[in-house]
Amino acid sequence: MTIRIATWNVNSVNARLTNVMEWLADAKPDVLGLQEIKCPDDKFPRLEFEAAGWRVAVHGQKSYNGVAILARHPIDNVVTELAGDPADEQARWIEADIAGIRVVSLYLPNGNPAPGEKFTYKLGWMRRMIDRAQELLAEGRPLVLAGDYNICPTAADVYDPEGWKADALCRPESRALYRELCHLGLTEAFRALHPEPGRYSFWDYQGGAWPRGEGLRIDHLLLSPQAADRLVACDIDKAPRGKDKASDHTPVWVELA
Repeated sequence: MTIRIATWNVNSVNARLTNVMEWLADAKPDVLGLQEIKCPDDKFPRLEFEAAGWRVAVHGQKSYNGVAILARHPIDNVVTELAGDPADEQARWIEADIAGIRVVSLYLPNGNPAPGEKFTYKLGWMRRMIDRAQELLAEGRPLVLAGDYNICPTAADVYDPEGWKADALCRPESRALYRELCHLGLTEAFRALHPEPGRYSFWDYQGGAWPRGEGLRIDHLLLSPQAADRLVACDIDKAPRGKDKASDHTPVWVELA
């Protein structure tokens, strides 16, 4: 069975609901991981999605953060906590079984200003993510870690590498932990098929970044070996970023055979 899994930081699901619904109808993914939904569970537009045939799993938070998974298939065994810090109340992680695949929707902390408390939190969160990824990989089944990683893995993933080198998204500490995550045995789907530089998934609202093409590639889909063996396509869909009331991110999708 071919399955298409996408990730999209929508920057408020209620503010972008029309855009999300239109993209779902046009792109026809089987699964969509959402990030930065910016609403608690009871304010998530569950009824609208369910009326359109989507199953829903949500881990929300008032005004900030928040992640969700939409699927055409049943969603089972939902986990909404990234273990390792009982004091962490930020809604940034949700995982579930869908069509034989463990799917994670994650919203990794931004970490700015760096250095500082927020950057320390980012690095600690990444260490917890690595620990959880090891556990999931040990299960030996298809796994897709989809989300807004808030990391440009290399200089090829940012329009101005020199200007961004001190930013938390590009700092060597962030990149080192991202590499450590990948080196567990995960394949970064987009780069596996698209080695070319200058392909982005985020364009800031400020300074005319979108019309000037000044973007960052920070939304990624990492695949376990069992999922990578099924990889047939992956791409960035820029069209939603050009719409009215667009999110500053655009969807990235992967197709597994």
